[in-house]
Amino acid sequence: MTHSSNSTATVPRKRTVDLGGVPAGPMLAQHCVGLVVASDDGGFTIASGSQRVRGRRAVSCLLEPCMGDTVAGLLVAPDELWVVAVLQREDDVENVLRCQGPTRLEVEGGALTLAAEHFALRAQTARVAVDDTQWVGQKLHFIGSTIKLVGSVFSTVFERVAHFSKSHVRTTEGIDRVQATHLECEAEQLARISGQHLLLNGQDLVKARGGQIHFG
Repeated sequence: MTHSSNSTATVPRKRTVDLGGVPAGPMLAQHCVGLVVASDDGGFTIASGSQRVRGRRAVSCLLEPCMGDTVAGLLVAPDELWVVAVLQREDDVENVLRCQGPTRLEVEGGALTLAAEHFALRAQTARVAVDDTQWVGQKLHFIGSTIKLVGSVFSTVFERVAHFSKSHVRTTEGIDRVQATHLECEAEQLARISGQHLLLNGQDLVKARGGQIHFG
């Protein structure tokens, strides 16, 4: 007796790489050490001994080579060199780590620490999402055309606060209370206090002075 079944097994798809133009045998490469004598948008010119070879930076070499660097390379063809590492660089030369395309730095099971005398971050758009943040420093400056803070609780503790603005509008749905030892409110043109109920209470003295005083 023969049993038939219409079910078919799902075979995982395999990713393949087109090897067109690549020799079937192993590619041999020659290690070399040279000096960067020229650079442009197309790559670098490496002087190694009596030879000068055009080369490009390998993806794994994050440090961007510059003029005068001693580099290690792989010579895969008479006129094709890959710079895989920067071995030596003169002092007082800026170090640039460069990646092409989207880049992500991921640390698993540990902490990431950045330590520098000066730290600068420049981006067209930046987004930071953390559960708990703490900033500690002597001075903190925020400069921007628009600053917006949204949260449930906002608490500040300062010895002195100075505020200046051309226009200040504040709206409070609940209680708005100011407690101070000495309180002054001064307006150059008009000062107005209005409410459904207005109470003025002076423990020792209540004084009103003006050219005209109207009640009612």
